[in-house]
Amino acid sequence: MASAFMATFSRYKPHLIMLLSQIGYAIVYFITEAAFSQGLNPHIYVACRYCLAGCLMFPFAYFLERKSRPKLTLPLLLELFFLSLIGILTLNMHFASLKYTSPTFVASLFNTIPCCTFVLAITLRMEVVDVKNPRGIAKILGTLISLAGATTVTLYKGPAVPSLWSAPIHIKRLSVHENWGKGSILTVASCITWAIWYIMQASALKKYPARVSLATWMNCIGGAQAVTFAVSLQHKPSAWSIKMLSVNFWSITYSGLCSAVFVFLQVWCMKEKGPVFVAMFNSLQTVMVVVLAYFVLGEKLYAGSILGGVFVIIGLYFLLWGKERDQSYIKSSSRSRCDEIKVANKDEVDSTEKEEP
Repeated sequence: MASAFMATFSRYKPHLIMLLSQIGYAIVYFITEAAFSQGLNPHIYVACRYCLAGCLMFPFAYFLERKSRPKLTLPLLLELFFLSLIGILTLNMHFASLKYTSPTFVASLFNTIPCCTFVLAITLRMEVVDVKNPRGIAKILGTLISLAGATTVTLYKGPAVPSLWSAPIHIKRLSVHENWGKGSILTVASCITWAIWYIMQASALKKYPARVSLATWMNCIGGAQAVTFAVSLQHKPSAWSIKMLSVNFWSITYSGLCSAVFVFLQVWCMKEKGPVFVAMFNSLQTVMVVVLAYFVLGEKLYAGSILGGVFVIIGLYFLLWGKERDQSYIKSSSRSRCDEIKVANKDEVDSTEKEEP
């Protein structure tokens, strides 16, 4: 019984990890919006978040992978530099768009990332899709259905669902939220670069398989880049002043912990399942953000959001089913090839023994 449970847990561990990660990231939307409403600059927020995550992860990377860590060459260091640069530019655009729009809107467009990642992975031959096989059809359908769900949440409202109780938390929004044009452009740009970031992470993992160290390098290098970027845009020393135990302090602390823990878990899942698997779980953020916004912040919940959320979950199931069947097929094919090689070697040995006088 225990062995069966452990086998099932081991099989679905990446799914559980990504689900917990998306719950943690969904909370980030609201705590950062509260901090931005208190005047926290998004670029300073990203810089502090990266630096904190890098400091938290450094001891673990140093001691846990001291003997297994690959040698860091100049080409690899340059690749990590550009990987981190894409990451901090993505997050800067992402959280700047959150300041100009709303968590629900940003999370809705965030669901285009799986589709972009899927297309890039196929183009770069990191993902194999056989359109004549149910596995390939399921992955294509899953991606399209999830995209349709995200589009439904974004563009179709429908009738509002009546609120069951008053919101326990109220966030005062600044007038800067009215700049939806600028926020929309930043959101779309961040979604494109986020997909590229996932692909680059998968590529870097092949050359630098030390997962904790890779996540640490991304946070440390990204922290230095983010500080440089933030200083170039924000010169006032008062903007960098973070009061202890304030909303800004807790926002940076929680987000830094999320970056330290979830970036490593994301890298681990990417190593096990690939970039498309990781990207597809972003679709759940829309559902989680909408639900949290309704129950916690008292935002209106529309029928379109519920319908779109159902599409997102159905699409995710289709893609995960196709991915699981792909892995089963690859494993069975590998076993068959190994068996064929063993049989061929045995026949060769037998024929050699017969030829000997």
